[in-house]
Amino acid sequence: MRSRLSVLVMLLMVVALVMSACAPAAAPGAAPAAEGDSAAPAADSGQKIELRIAWWGSQNRHDRTIAVIEQFEQLHPNIDVVYEFSGWDDHWTKMTTQAAGGNLPDIMQQDYARLEEWVSRGLLLPLDEYVADGTLNFANVSDTALAGGRLDGKLYGVNLGTNSMTVVIDADKLAEAGMEAPKPDWTFAEFEQFVTALHDKLGIYGFAGTLENEQLWKNIYLSLGEWVYNEDGSALGYEDDQPLIDYLSMVKRLQDAGVTPSAEERIAMRGKGVEDDKIVTGAAAATYVWSNQIVALANAAGEGRNFILVPMPRPAGGASANYLKPSMFFSITSQARQPKEAAMFIDFFTNNVEANTVLMAERGVPVSSEVRTALEPMLNTPQKQMFDYIASIESSVSPIPRPDVAGHANVINNVYWPLVMDPLFLGQQSVEDAVKVLREQANAVLSETASQ
Repeated sequence: MRSRLSVLVMLLMVVALVMSACAPAAAPGAAPAAEGDSAAPAADSGQKIELRIAWWGSQNRHDRTIAVIEQFEQLHPNIDVVYEFSGWDDHWTKMTTQAAGGNLPDIMQQDYARLEEWVSRGLLLPLDEYVADGTLNFANVSDTALAGGRLDGKLYGVNLGTNSMTVVIDADKLAEAGMEAPKPDWTFAEFEQFVTALHDKLGIYGFAGTLENEQLWKNIYLSLGEWVYNEDGSALGYEDDQPLIDYLSMVKRLQDAGVTPSAEERIAMRGKGVEDDKIVTGAAAATYVWSNQIVALANAAGEGRNFILVPMPRPAGGASANYLKPSMFFSITSQARQPKEAAMFIDFFTNNVEANTVLMAERGVPVSSEVRTALEPMLNTPQKQMFDYIASIESSVSPIPRPDVAGHANVINNVYWPLVMDPLFLGQQSVEDAVKVLREQANAVLSETASQ
C-alpha cells in the first residue's frame, strides 16, 4: 500500500512540474501585474523593487534630486530608484522614444505645455485612486495648486512648484550704467529702450534671453486676452498677426544692433541650461528665466553677484504677460511597472520637510503649506527672491491659459523653429513672410492633428 501511495505522489509531482513548465511566461513589456498579484510586489513586502524616474533640468537640480532619491531609498531599503536626467530637448526626445518602445519610466517629469498631449496619447495614469487611498496626501495643498495637473476632472500631474517668467537684471551692471530698474507694468517699447541703453552704456549684450522662444509668442496673446490655439486645437486661436509682427520686428532690430546675441549664438544655446546663460559670465546685463531657475542661475554665477527680478514686458495696452504656472509635474506613466511605489515617491517629494530642505524650492515655490513654512527661515537670497517675486505678482497676473493642444509639439518642432524663426533671424525671410508661414503651416498641422 505504501509503495502504491509513493508512486502516486511521485506521479502527481511530475504532473505539477510539467504544468508549471508549460505555463506561459510574461511577455516582455507586458503591463504591470494588478495590485495584490505576487508578480508585482508591494513596497512593504520586503521584495526588491526597481523604480524608474526621469527629469530634465540643470546640474543643480540633478544633484538635489539625487540626494532626495537617496533619502527615499533609506526609508524604503527594498526600493532601488533608477534615474536618468538630461536637458529639456533631450528629455522629450528620450521620453518619446521610450513611449514608442513601451519602456517609459514609472515617473516622468512633465510640463504644463505637454500634459494634454501626453494624456491624449494614453501615456499617463490618472492619480485619483492614489489620492483616495491616501498614498498621495494633499491635506496641506490647495486645490488651486493642483488644478493645473487636472484634465477632464482627473489628476494627471502633481505640481512640483509654482513659478512664473521673470526678467533677471544684473543689479551691479544696472548701477554701473547709472540706470534704474523698470516698472512692473513696462511695455515692449520700454523694454527695447532699456536693453539698448544697457548695451550702449556697458558695451555688453543688453539682453541674453532667446526672445523668439515660443513662450514669448504666447505671452503676447495672453496679455491681449487671447491664446495662441483655439479651444479644440484645430487652428491658431487669434486672427490678428500684427502684434506678433510688431514684436518680431523689435527682436530683429535688437539682434541687428548687437544688443542681443546673434541668431547663430542663440541657436547654439538652444536646449542648454541656465548655467550657460551669458548673464552668468557677465557678458550680458539681463536675461529671462522661469522664476524657479533663479536658484540655479545664482548658483552658477557664484558669490557676490546681485540680481533683480521684474515681470515680463507686455504689448502696449495689454494686461500682465505673466501667469502663475506649475513649474513642472511628476506624472506616473501608463507603462509604469510600479505605480503604487511611484505615488509613494511623489508624496515624499511633495510633503517630506527633510527632503524639501535638500530641494530648497529649486523647482519653484512648494505647493505644501507645511513645507513652505518650514523652509522660510532657511531661504538664501535667490530662494527668498523667488518666494517674494511670486508673492508680488500673484494678485495681478493673467489667468492661467489652457494646456497646450495635442499638436503643439508638432507645431513647435516642425513649423515654429525650422520654417519660421530660424529662417527669419538668419536673414532668409522677412518678418511678414515668417508670420504668414506660421499661420499657414501651423493651421495645417493643427487641423490634421485634430482630425486624427
